[in-house]
Amino acid sequence: MRRFNPNWFDEFNWIEYSVQKDAAYCFVCYLFKDSCKFPGGDAFVNEGFKNWNIKSRIQRHVGAIDSAHSEAEEKYRLFMRPKASIRESVASNTAQFKAKYLARLTWSLKCIRFLLRQGLAFRGHDETKDSFNKGNFGELLAWLAGNFEEVNLVVLGNAPKNCQMIDHKIQKDLIEACAHETTKFIIDELGNECFAILADESSDAYLQEQLALCLRFVNKRGEPVERFLGLVHVEDTTSLTLKEAIESLLMKYQLPLSKIRGQGYDGASNMKGHVNGLKKLIMDESPSAYYVHCFAHQLQLTLVAVAKENTDCDWFFGQLSYMLNVLGMSCKKIRMLRVAQAEYMIEALKLGEIETGQGLNQEMGLARPGDTRWGSHYRTVMHVMFLYPSIRKVLFRIGKESKGAEANGAQTMLTVFKSFEFVFMLHLMNEIFGYTNDLCNALQKREQDIVNAMDLLEFTKVELSVLREDSGWQEFLKTVTSFCEKHNVKVVDMNGKYIPMQRSKSFYRGAINYHRFHADMFLGVIDRQVQELNNRFDEVNTELLRCMSSFNPANSFSAFDVDNLVKLAGFYPHDFEFEEMNQLRFQLHHYINDVKSDENFTNLRSLAELSMMLVKHDKISRYGIVYKLLKLVLVLPVATAGVERVFSIMNLVKNKRRSKMGQQYLNGCLVTFIEREFFLQAKDQDIITHFQKIKDRKVVL
Repeated sequence: MRRFNPNWFDEFNWIEYSVQKDAAYCFVCYLFKDSCKFPGGDAFVNEGFKNWNIKSRIQRHVGAIDSAHSEAEEKYRLFMRPKASIRESVASNTAQFKAKYLARLTWSLKCIRFLLRQGLAFRGHDETKDSFNKGNFGELLAWLAGNFEEVNLVVLGNAPKNCQMIDHKIQKDLIEACAHETTKFIIDELGNECFAILADESSDAYLQEQLALCLRFVNKRGEPVERFLGLVHVEDTTSLTLKEAIESLLMKYQLPLSKIRGQGYDGASNMKGHVNGLKKLIMDESPSAYYVHCFAHQLQLTLVAVAKENTDCDWFFGQLSYMLNVLGMSCKKIRMLRVAQAEYMIEALKLGEIETGQGLNQEMGLARPGDTRWGSHYRTVMHVMFLYPSIRKVLFRIGKESKGAEANGAQTMLTVFKSFEFVFMLHLMNEIFGYTNDLCNALQKREQDIVNAMDLLEFTKVELSVLREDSGWQEFLKTVTSFCEKHNVKVVDMNGKYIPMQRSKSFYRGAINYHRFHADMFLGVIDRQVQELNNRFDEVNTELLRCMSSFNPANSFSAFDVDNLVKLAGFYPHDFEFEEMNQLRFQLHHYINDVKSDENFTNLRSLAELSMMLVKHDKISRYGIVYKLLKLVLVLPVATAGVERVFSIMNLVKNKRRSKMGQQYLNGCLVTFIEREFFLQAKDQDIITHFQKIKDRKVVL
């Protein structure tokens, strides 16, 4: 090339061309070259550049971060920003100073990212120079400086006193920037899709009421996901206050209430009330934001109802509570239980009654069942059954070696513990809660969909119905009898007269053991459990969920029903235009014929698998209306386990020693810890860029 290329104007925004001299010049160097500290670049200022064949020379003129051109370009940018802060305008920071500042900031950020990922505290009680423990942040940065020279050159003792980048305010701003970039990934993943909200409120270690909000939506892979959006402090828990808190958090990320297509709460009256509840307030803004009571919470309510309202179950759990009081009063008794269990395990291993292996025969403890702790009743029953011989041994020792009320309590409990009635109820609760525990665990999975949850519920009720049949009774009684023979518990004669344990005989005059154990206890408890499942899960009988079940891909799409799915689309009038509603029926016919003939869709078990398979094989472009309807079904939440986990993590992060954490600081720590998948993807450069935007900085990068 023997002449100037006009395309260079687009490639190099600083270049100027003189037609008269047939030479190229650098505009920014021409203006500010004299005030720059670095030499070089004279050819583009004085004589002009004319070597048209050597384009690389133009690129070489730009140079590194500390070149004359870079400094001149920076001065030009400041000159063109008359509204910039005075501190920024008069700053005479060299490129080398900025490079060290950036390195110092980056190493502080790396320390912060590590602590956020691990959910650790930042500050120390004493962060003075002579302190032996300056907190996790200070100690981690000092360790890096002591082990890596490149870090040591720019931090702590080798950093300017007024630019250390370790101040608490700097740490908080970096945490805020980390949370912002993490949440950006969530918002990008959501895109323009509709979503459901999962909300719950609880108090933190400082006794401040907190509202946690999660979003449930279908991502670009067709996978239903739940993401933590943030934590908001609320003054009270009235439905209006909660609604305003949710709205403010959504609007912060430009997410309108009209996009909500589902609500999931724990069932409290201020949440689900038909008149003034949060559910009603949200549906006023978005009529298709249908509410589903948390399935896992409802299941726990059925267990609590059975445990408290059935007379025999209430007696059994009362005895369990008394036993826990006897055994859990001191560390000495807990130690006795552990020693007894170890001795039993050694004996059982010698006899070949148990197997050895990694993860087997772990040490167990005893915890009191809680009405609000999912699965706690089952864990208590299971542990008592596993520790049965050890508990008997410890109760005997306490009754023999102790005195007074303690000895009497242990002796009384031992009598009950060795009774057939207690062992019978122990096995019955273990059997029934075992079935429901599988359902509870399945409901807590984030990818669970409403249709599959209904199938699991029906399957659990079928299993309980099978258990109550004669064959189930005979098998159950055989298991109880075998356990009693192994542990020297006297087995009662089913045809004999019933003798109640610690209850008046006058209530059971003429009662036969078979009637009491089979009809009253076995059938009575099972029937009560099934009845509670039917009463609590009344949502499964609603028209909306019945229509949704027609999407179920199980058994080669046997539940598919075009009329039901067209009716389902009518529940979402703002999501389907008139033409789409007209076309939906025809598209559904094409869709079902296609997926039934495609072997990739033969063994699907859930709506989530169906959705991801449609995306994987690019069928969503062909069946766009069907896929939109499927996504609306998947968005509907099954359980609030995801938002419940937020409070479990909050108690780890904001504990008693960190009880005075600020709201923004706490939110930043939780977002980055819970959504680590996205936090790990956030780039240091993007975090630093946002950090610079939060407020005016001494050094502008």
